[in-house]
Amino acid sequence: MQYRYSGHSGLQLPVLSLGLWHNFGSVDRHENARAILLRAFEAGITHFDLANNYGPVPGSAEITFGRVLREDLATHRDEMIISSKAGYRMWDGPYGDGGSRKYLMASCDQSLKRTGLDYFDIFYSHRYDPNTPIEETMQALVDIVRSGKALYAGISNYPADKQVECYRYLADAHVPCVLSQYKANMLFTEKLEQNLPLAQQHGSGFICYSPLAQGILTDRYLNGIPEGSRAARPEGYLQREQITDELMAHVRKLNEEAKEQGLTLAQYALRYLLRQEGVTSVIIGASSVEQLDKNLQTISNL
Repeated sequence: MQYRYSGHSGLQLPVLSLGLWHNFGSVDRHENARAILLRAFEAGITHFDLANNYGPVPGSAEITFGRVLREDLATHRDEMIISSKAGYRMWDGPYGDGGSRKYLMASCDQSLKRTGLDYFDIFYSHRYDPNTPIEETMQALVDIVRSGKALYAGISNYPADKQVECYRYLADAHVPCVLSQYKANMLFTEKLEQNLPLAQQHGSGFICYSPLAQGILTDRYLNGIPEGSRAARPEGYLQREQITDELMAHVRKLNEEAKEQGLTLAQYALRYLLRQEGVTSVIIGASSVEQLDKNLQTISNL
């Protein structure tokens, strides 16, 4: 594994981090999730990315991770970077969503209980909330860090102008933003163009999620939509109508470029992000140990 410093901080992250957005919920098989987590840690993936609403059901990915940590990895806690987030709807009523101090503080406490942790290494505001002053959201992050419930503060999915406001507020409070998380891949480069330069200018690390575009940048959809795939399911973020002929013609061209370099399409897509100046790490998902191992081969091809 290779590690990179996150912005101007002393914190190092593996170039590949493991995200628990999918495949680690209460609806998923625990032994498979456990095997993926253990294999990732053995391979030097020390950063595990969670959020309060990851599942399904919401919160269950944190419970799964907490169980594996307790039963298999408890003595390795200080070798890990564990992050979580709050920002999207988590519980009913007016206090279970957004960016209010009430929501962030309560969510952090709940996430710590679900994982069984004393603290998170990084705690994020998961999204910009236009109905809450940025000062309130950022001060909540500052106080979460100062209370010892997190070591570092991070932001995710903030528009560029609000992103800069976050950096300035946190810097003035002497709790600088250690990591900024954004969606980025070969098919969606907007955040690399808009948000990555701002992170660099203000000393924040930058971590990319959805690097394989929900599986589109793999060999899975090159010949149609297979049964059991994300796009074949009626629910979820990737829908059948998104797999257009025009899109797949572009993806097949990328696949040919990958083959010319001796790479799979997924490895090619991951390498593309890791070669961008200022990118600290890329969050990969995995549905099996075999899939994880294939993506880990990216490291030797940077």
